[in-house]
Amino acid sequence: MKLIDAHLHLDKYKNKEVDSILTGSDWLEAVVAVSFDLKSCKRNLQLSSKYQKVKPAFGFHPEQGLPSEVDFSSLIDWMTLHRAEMIAVGEVGLPYYLRQEQRVSRAQYGQYIELLETFMKLAKEWNKPIVLHAVYDDAPIVCDLLEKHSVEKAHFHWFKGDDKTIARMIENGYFISVTPEIVYKEKIQKIAQIYPLAQMMVETDGPWPFEGPFSGKITQPAMIKESISMLAKIKKLTETEASERVLENTKEFYSI
Repeated sequence: MKLIDAHLHLDKYKNKEVDSILTGSDWLEAVVAVSFDLKSCKRNLQLSSKYQKVKPAFGFHPEQGLPSEVDFSSLIDWMTLHRAEMIAVGEVGLPYYLRQEQRVSRAQYGQYIELLETFMKLAKEWNKPIVLHAVYDDAPIVCDLLEKHSVEKAHFHWFKGDDKTIARMIENGYFISVTPEIVYKEKIQKIAQIYPLAQMMVETDGPWPFEGPFSGKITQPAMIKESISMLAKIKKLTETEASERVLENTKEFYSI
């Protein structure tokens, strides 16, 4: 079984942990190392030069305060300079959880949308996939923006949303990835039932911690094996069939 962790914050791990993840797993073909900010982008680029398995994506995670104009300009300039070395634009999106905590005003939300549109335009211009943090009622807004800017290669990581949005995403050919939550959360299992396997990947979003059988454990790409096992049951396939299809999806989507 060969697999790719389609969404991992590799730069958040300690050096020894990174080395263990990437050199201790023959079955792990690659990791898509998404970035949080400019510092994170630079770290992921360094890791990709050291480890062949690391496929970096550059962007600005929306669940944080808005960047200054100078900082955002610096990020875009750096991404432009290193666009040939990145596999995708990401992680980018909208701040759903900050809004739930009432830490984002309506005016600020509009600014997050403007940032996201900038990233979408770059993804389109550079012919790169875009990795999205867009859940619940943010997802339809992001779908509107993708359609507006004619961005077709979109990956909604750890997606959560309603059936109407799911149908729209499927119709548009957007991809999703499931985390180890699929092992123990019914709502994720339901999404996996609905979504075509041909448009699915697996991820950990590590080092984000998980519950259920993973409670108290450091999140590692090995957990995606459990996700594949559950996905195979849902899709009524063998684990080998499920893993092969998901691997091919990820390789094709990210041109790995």
